Amino acid sequence: MNDNEPGWLVACLCAAWCRTCDDYRTTFEALARDIGVRAQFRWVDIEDDEAALGDLDIVDFPTLLVADGDTIHFLGPVLPHAAAARQLIERAMRRELATPRDRVHEGLAARLRALRG
Repeated sequence: MNDNEPGWLVACLCAAWCRTCDDYRTTFEALARDIGVRAQFRWVDIEDDEAALGDLDIVDFPTLLVADGDTIHFLGPVLPHAAAARQLIERAMRRELATPRDRVHEGLAARLRALRG
C-alpha cells in the first residue's frame, strides 16, 4: 500500500458507555497488532465521532466496518470474541462477503479513515 492508496480499514464502532465495548477493546487491539500490517485499525466512539458517521445509526455493539478503499465489504455487529472477528475480517479481505450498498455508506470509510487513533 502506498500513500495514494487508502487500502484496507477495520473500524470498531462503539460507545464509551458500552461495557461490552470496554471488554472488546483489548481484543480489537490484539487484532490490530496481528492484522495491522494489512489494514489500518480505528476505534471509533459513535458519540465523539458522530460527524464522521453521517446518517449511519449504530444500535448494536460492537459493530465492525471492513473496507478496501471506499468499498465496504462488511458493516455490522460482531460477537465480542477474537476468533469470530478475525474470521470475519479475513473473509471480508478475501472478498467472500456480500458488499452492503446503501446511500448512507457513501464516503463513510474515507471519513472513518481520516479520524486519528
